[in-house]
Amino acid sequence: MQKGFIFDLDGTVYVENRLIDGAAEAIHHLIDCGHKVVFLTNKSIETIDAYVEKLNFLGIKVTRENVVSSNYLTAKYLANNIKKGEKVLVIGEKPLYDELKNMGIEISDNEIEVSYVVIGWDRQFTYDKLNQAFQAWKNGAKVIATNPDRTCPIEGGQIPDCGAMIGAIEGATGEEVELILGKPSPFAAKVIVEEMLELPPENCFMVGDRLETDIRMANLSGLQSVLVLTGITTKEMLSHALDQPKYILNSIKDLKDFVKNPNSIVLDFLKK
Repeated sequence: MQKGFIFDLDGTVYVENRLIDGAAEAIHHLIDCGHKVVFLTNKSIETIDAYVEKLNFLGIKVTRENVVSSNYLTAKYLANNIKKGEKVLVIGEKPLYDELKNMGIEISDNEIEVSYVVIGWDRQFTYDKLNQAFQAWKNGAKVIATNPDRTCPIEGGQIPDCGAMIGAIEGATGEEVELILGKPSPFAAKVIVEEMLELPPENCFMVGDRLETDIRMANLSGLQSVLVLTGITTKEMLSHALDQPKYILNSIKDLKDFVKNPNSIVLDFLKK
């Protein structure tokens, strides 16, 4: 039976510029077996083309049709829902701006005239940007975000991600952002499963390292949730986590055996 596999990138396939051991072999094995593969990243500071180039450089052969980003999902949502003449204010970096422009979304720095504020990871985030977003919200703009990730894994640790920008906005407004378009949004799962994989949700596996994004999206959307322990989530975090995966693997390398019999791999700490 053909299956669909949705892979997170950072912490699942690679960490920064280091490919996780066995990742390329496992992914190519799935493709050779006739399964469909899509890569889904919440990271909003890179373009889809950059991810395609990086994956190919690391030895995983992909095209643009195999990669989805939170920037793309945000732009797609706005293109489907924004009214003619409405504009958006963007807190984010160039890849987010470019993706929105590619979808025909009109961007403005005038907080008085915008209908949406789009929050992405912004490594040049300032008080002035926070105030601009706040004033737009005060004037009735809806606040949406690319992704909720609090941190991004890097070699040797983590750094603040889009969740830090969201926290600042929510602290000022006293309200949660209205919508998040990347993981764990059911919108992201729907777009990938229905438009790209074209398979029933129960035949699709979300493979990732984060409980609150990868695993939560899978569980909310009827996908098979597969946690790998090569990124953010540790064994200790699982004991008290609300978002529990259906399957747990040490790493993506184990997928070659897992796909033959999903119940054949049980980690030692789960046997105790």
